[in-house]
Amino acid sequence: MGWSLVVLSLIVLWIASLWKVLFSSSSTSFSKTSFLSDDRALSKRNVLLVVAHPDDESMFFSPTINYLISRGHNLYILCFSIGNADGMGNTRKHEFYQACAVLKVPLQQVKVLDHPDLQDGFGKVWDHELLAKIIEEEVSSHGIDMIITFDNYGVSGHCNHRDVHYGVCRLLHNVSERSVEAWELISTCILRKYSGPVDIWLSMLMLLPLRYTDGMTHCLLNEHPRKSFHAMAEHSSQWVWFRKLFVSFSSYTYVNTLRKIEEVKQS
Repeated sequence: MGWSLVVLSLIVLWIASLWKVLFSSSSTSFSKTSFLSDDRALSKRNVLLVVAHPDDESMFFSPTINYLISRGHNLYILCFSIGNADGMGNTRKHEFYQACAVLKVPLQQVKVLDHPDLQDGFGKVWDHELLAKIIEEEVSSHGIDMIITFDNYGVSGHCNHRDVHYGVCRLLHNVSERSVEAWELISTCILRKYSGPVDIWLSMLMLLPLRYTDGMTHCLLNEHPRKSFHAMAEHSSQWVWFRKLFVSFSSYTYVNTLRKIEEVKQS
């Protein structure tokens, strides 16, 4: 009886959380101030999302992408590899563009690289100075004023994700005048990571302490979680059963919590 009550409570909480995500479009940014609420928000911002592999954008950043696109900001995506660890790089590159089309990111604003020194794989160390140089070129070419990327754990702990983070930090360190701001996707513990839409409540609770109410951290709900599934399904070479489970149960399908990178970490 006791276990039945617990299971029933969890089911009710899951359904209530999913309902909150699907039908709370008027409250998609939970923080003291709305994301992109400064004076520049009156016009379109030029935002660069920096990821390591094709499918990172759909698996981890879709709430952020949907938030930015729905508000008319110019989103550019830079992917540093074609994901060729298993020899399927060309296929994954094509799938990446298809997924970005589903997410409504203009394809002329999407770039995926196949640099010999930036190849996908565990144990493949990426040069942070090279990453910073490439990112700086994108920033200059498109008038980027905001960068979004992984934090120093990179959600899954993948070394390529972490290198991308440190590449952004190296760029911020190299730039004498901070004309561009940078935000990182906060990695969560494994219980929260696989709590699905339930994590929206935990994420909102994290905004309560004073250090989370000064506009430096923002919690963004995914207004279109179905679109996240459709985008990830475009990565058909990766759309195996365990990734279908991941997208269903991952909190990153339903909510992103972004934190502004203030102190530039040395790498």
